[in-house]
Amino acid sequence: MPNRTVFFISDGTGITAETFGNAILAQFEFKPRHVRLPFIDSVDKAHQAIRQINHTAEVEGLKPIVFTTLVNMEILEVLKATCHGMLLDMFGMFVAPLEIELGLKSNHRVGRFSDASKSKEYDDRIEAINFSLAHDDGQSNRDLAGSDVILVGVSRSGKTPTSLYLAMQYGLKASNYPLIPEDFERRQLPPALVPHRKKIFGLTIAAERLAQIRNERRPNSKYASLENCRDEIHEAEAMMRREGIRWLSTTTKSIEEIATTILQEIRPERLEY
Repeated sequence: MPNRTVFFISDGTGITAETFGNAILAQFEFKPRHVRLPFIDSVDKAHQAIRQINHTAEVEGLKPIVFTTLVNMEILEVLKATCHGMLLDMFGMFVAPLEIELGLKSNHRVGRFSDASKSKEYDDRIEAINFSLAHDDGQSNRDLAGSDVILVGVSRSGKTPTSLYLAMQYGLKASNYPLIPEDFERRQLPPALVPHRKKIFGLTIAAERLAQIRNERRPNSKYASLENCRDEIHEAEAMMRREGIRWLSTTTKSIEEIATTILQEIRPERLEY
């Protein structure tokens, strides 16, 4: 397929446009060039964006695909009138029909947090991120009772990125606790975790993949050896089975898939989006 450019335009961060647009583009076997144009919040900026889109159309000889979540109607109309790309107005596709169905007018808010300084949801999300950072890799056992989710598994099995994703995306206080050889020798769950069994979810990983990841951090070490990785994973999975802990393998799964599975299994009482 010839080169094709996709633009993501928003008067906010553009995260919604890009996330939604990429989900749609993933249905097609091609790799377009991505251009992000956030904070298009004036007519002048809209004209600058249009010049870039139209120049791309002229150079490539193909219509660029333009995903937009613009909520300012004046700016959107400028785009519709003079843009030479294939314009996909995602808010127009969904918000307008919902206004009719609900009998309500949308507040046309720019972004998820129109004023972060006044948003309790935003404050709670930042608090969750700070909590997850403080409880990363067992740095602190204090206030584990305040965790919404506690992730366990061997070192480098995906606990840290998953806990931060849960905090950033859902505002959940996620702790993660590494299982170490001393835990395997005791053949029981670390004492600090026992009172919070219902909040625990385990992560495991294929030994070959774990060795590859660890070798990037500590090459040619016992820690990264395939034999050691196999032993640790075997012991960790055996412990999770004995203790009745729900778990999954992160080997081929994305962070989004892992987090979704955890939320379905743990079902935290305080779930925010």
